[in-house]
This record gives sequence, C-alpha cells and structure tokens, in this order.
Amino acid sequence: MENNNGMKNNISEKNGNGEKTFGRKRIMLLLLVLFLVAGAVISVYLYQATKWIYTDTAQIEAPPIDLSSASGGVLEKMFVSSGDQVSQNEVVAQVGNDMVQARDAGLVIATQNEIGKYFSPGTAVVTMVRPADLRLDAQVEEDKGLGSVKVGQTVSFTIDAFGSQKFSGVVDEVSSTAAATDVVFNISNARQEQNFDIKIRYDVAQYPELKNGMSARVWIYKN
Repeated sequence: MENNNGMKNNISEKNGNGEKTFGRKRIMLLLLVLFLVAGAVISVYLYQATKWIYTDTAQIEAPPIDLSSASGGVLEKMFVSSGDQVSQNEVVAQVGNDMVQARDAGLVIATQNEIGKYFSPGTAVVTMVRPADLRLDAQVEEDKGLGSVKVGQTVSFTIDAFGSQKFSGVVDEVSSTAAATDVVFNISNARQEQNFDIKIRYDVAQYPELKNGMSARVWIYKN
C-alpha cells in the first residue's frame, strides 16, 4: 500500500511539475508574441514617420472680408447676424445714409451690432468670408520637418468634429516667415522653436461640411 501511495504521489508531483513547466512555457511564448507584435507596430510607425510630417495645430480658415461705409456715420440698422449667408450686393447694414453691401456672396462671421454708435469711414461693421476661399491653415515647427514641406505635396487630414474621417488636400503655400507669437524670450539654454504657416488647398465643393474655424490634424506626405 505504501508503495502504491508513493507511486501515486510521484506521479502527482510529476504531473504538477509538468503543468507548471507547460504554464511557464505558455507565458514565455505569449510574452514573445507580444514583444514581436509591439516591435512590428513600432517599426511600421517609424517607417511611416519617415514618409510624412504631422501637426495637430491646424484649422479651416478664409481671409476675412471687412464691409464698411466709405463716408462713415452712425450705425442706423444691422440687417445680418453672425452665421448668416449673404448674396452678392445684399445690403448688410446702414451707416448714416450709406447702405453697406456685400461685394460677394459669402458667410457672415462677425458684426458690430451697436446701433447708434459712430463708425469712422472704412471701419468694419460686418466681417464675412467667401466659402470658395476656405483653406486649411496648419503650423509646422521649424525642427519638425519644415524643410521637407513643398508646394504640391499630398495632404491627409482629419477634423475634430468628424472624428477619424479622412479628408485630402494639397500644399498650396509655405510661409517664408515665422508665424506671430506672444512668447517672450529670456536667458535660457533652451531655444524657442518657431512655427511656420502652411496653407493647404482642398476641394471646397467636395467637402461642404467643413466650416470656417474647425480644428484639424494634418499629415503632409513627403515626395
């Protein structure tokens, strides 16, 4: 009986040790697979990073168009509000006896709706943009690939309001001077890196959902 019990105990111990060894091997194999997957992901990312320049400092913009009275006077009436669509030659405000008109069709983005206030000649009472002039304005730091950005390069971008949906465009202009900054320099070993504006053209008719002021993330693909 003791021999039988001893044999059973030995078998149990061997089975237990075998299960532990198998468990360790399984864990090691799993860790190896995870390591290989992580390495592959990092390799793909590094490879892709050599193909594009990324920035998340970007937004949809158009040059503002100021509408004003040539003669000046008291603001008598305001006929539009921010967000209104206006047609060409539509009257947007009355300053004195002067009827201020929109020279082109577009979108009102700001109004000086202060009835009774005097406005000097040329002072804007309404500001608008033309949808056809909308561009994606991105900023790229000088040490983050600016030297590789060229007019005509393909661009992929997402808009915060539309999640991961991808849009496409083309680099239209690379600024020759740094963007204005409020940073004050002080004595330090750290150098202040400058941002440069990159204008990106896209098909406005294809993406009518893109609005003035929307924020974006941008990938500029190197040629």
